[in-house]
Amino acid sequence: MTHLVVRNELLDAQTLRAAGAAPYGGADIGECLAAATAVRGTDLASWHEAWSSTAAAVLALAESEAAAGRTQSARPAFFRASSYFRTAGVMLLAAPLDPRLVDSYARQTSCFRSGAALLAESPEILEIPYEGTTLPGYFFRAGPDPAPRPTVILTGGYDSTAEELYFFNGAAALARGYNVLAFDGPGQGAALVQQGLVMRPDWEAVITPVLDYALSRPDVDPARVALIGLSLGGYLAPRAASAEHRLAACIADCGSYDLFDAALRRIPGPLAAGVTGGRAWQTAALRRILQMLARKPTAGWALRRGQFVHGAASPIEYLLALRAYSLKDHAGMITCPVLVCDAEGDDISASAPQLAEALTCEKQYLHFTAAEGAGDHCEAGARTLYHARSFGWLDGILHPERPVQPQPPGS
Repeated sequence: MTHLVVRNELLDAQTLRAAGAAPYGGADIGECLAAATAVRGTDLASWHEAWSSTAAAVLALAESEAAAGRTQSARPAFFRASSYFRTAGVMLLAAPLDPRLVDSYARQTSCFRSGAALLAESPEILEIPYEGTTLPGYFFRAGPDPAPRPTVILTGGYDSTAEELYFFNGAAALARGYNVLAFDGPGQGAALVQQGLVMRPDWEAVITPVLDYALSRPDVDPARVALIGLSLGGYLAPRAASAEHRLAACIADCGSYDLFDAALRRIPGPLAAGVTGGRAWQTAALRRILQMLARKPTAGWALRRGQFVHGAASPIEYLLALRAYSLKDHAGMITCPVLVCDAEGDDISASAPQLAEALTCEKQYLHFTAAEGAGDHCEAGARTLYHARSFGWLDGILHPERPVQPQPPGS
């Protein structure tokens, strides 16, 4: 694992995640380090205060530069403020909904849209029809003309937002000639925090209406649409591709094969066996342990987040909900080419080799290492390396044309 500045492993990983957006205009390393060092231990209120303060200062700079007509300075400042507001709120993901999280996510969206409006090709803000409501998203066109182009659909994970997806994959895709559609699905970003839509395992039910929308556009080449899944999206994207056969390619970064099995590996053997065997006393014991763990500031964050995202009544109900998140009966149904990625120090992607092995379609497996600075979850500290390899693979399948007016990262 890469260590930046914070002694706590989770908070340091979140700092690296924010800093990893720097190559694409979503962060400045010094600002991230300054915010992280201002946090008092594992005090999550302190985390929110430190990152919110940094975000507010950068937003003030953005607004000042925009008022003076200095777009080249205003745009990345708006983008950085967006990243920092998201980072401020992410550690508060839990039920009941924290007003500070609502405010942080609303401000990350507002800042992002202010910055995106200053791009040479500003995105369209979308409301994609979905089961009687809509999903929020963005469509970025790779060039000014309306010619049909290859397009990537970006789907995130537990705590990602459609805005963050621009820095993780969107800007890199645009620079390579791809249109980009980024969105929040159930359990993600504004769809969760503002609409109350919780996560679901059958992600094909989400991607099909998103793809329907994409294919309705004359600037999308219907034969060249790829789906890129990030973090939990490393499960969601292949799951969608197992039933949605109009996709031309799929990327799982980092690949996940069975979330329930992965969770059980973190539980002492007798308790795990009791849960799978339906033994009441062991399940009750685990219920108490998980409830105590969930109260810990950082050690319990993943449980609180998961319970909130899945709309589960308790930590153990969240654990049991993961039984539906398996590709064991779905991987063999994928027909498009698939790229499966994992990172050396990322236990979340430990089952990626199983996913790659289970695929019967055209496939490639990429392993990223700590020695090259890419051993963290979703290669958070080495996204430019990840993009070189992953888009090298995707380019060979979809053969994008270069954009009419290529833009440097963050432009």
